[in-house]
Amino acid sequence: MLALIGGSGLYQLKGLEIDQQLEVSTPFGKPSAPICKGVYRGQAILFLARHGSAHQLLPHEVNYRANIFALKKLGARRIFSLSAAGSLREDIKPGDLALASQYFDHTRGQREKSFFGNGVVAHISTANPACPALSKDIQVAAQQIGQPLHTDKTYACVEGPRLGTRAESHFLRTAANCDLVGMTNIPEAFLAREAQLAYVSICLVTDYDCWMDDPSQHVSVDKFFEVYSETLDKAIGLVNQLLSAPASETPKDIRNALQTAVMTPEAHLKPEQKEWLEILQR
Repeated sequence: MLALIGGSGLYQLKGLEIDQQLEVSTPFGKPSAPICKGVYRGQAILFLARHGSAHQLLPHEVNYRANIFALKKLGARRIFSLSAAGSLREDIKPGDLALASQYFDHTRGQREKSFFGNGVVAHISTANPACPALSKDIQVAAQQIGQPLHTDKTYACVEGPRLGTRAESHFLRTAANCDLVGMTNIPEAFLAREAQLAYVSICLVTDYDCWMDDPSQHVSVDKFFEVYSETLDKAIGLVNQLLSAPASETPKDIRNALQTAVMTPEAHLKPEQKEWLEILQR
């Protein structure tokens, strides 16, 4: 089943025939909002508003662990994440869509970044954090509807909630060689891999961050809203086309990411640890 995580400005999915709105309990706390389970474009999907149903959560306040765990518990196997982002490249323009394949963690340690710890040890590989099969499906969908899409881009995740400085923006685009900057895809992408889920994020480019010399090009909330709604329509069109075609099979290294990653012997796990680990390993 596909799960759609909506970022800023996407708090409900128009056209989703909702069967249930689920308040899911997890060992990691409550998800951002009730999860909508229903039928969209003839397919069963899950929908979750990342920032809450009324955008009441700052990026570092989002309970990413609860969100990913709840989606996995409800049967998700693939996650399509939508996120607003700033561009660090002149050719990636406001209003464009960009597909991230790599992530650079520039957060500051306020976020719970792993399901593991407190007696359960695992080390997953995140060399290639985006699912190549789902990424390819999205690229094909974009081609079929004539939707331009930047691909194979690197997303830098910053802590927020403030917008960045010019020094930070220049560091991310030069020293870190990133193409996009946002506040939410980490630890979401890495938790999805810990949950053995295919994950990709489509970035809705709203601005040029603040690296350009022209101050009129710098990011602001006003500029964000000027561009976002039209860009969101493009992204939803891409989702619609993606759902009209059969899904490619998720690679085994993702679906079995925990097979050799968990180092703590089962005999040393508490019953409640075994319970949540079993859900991640499904």
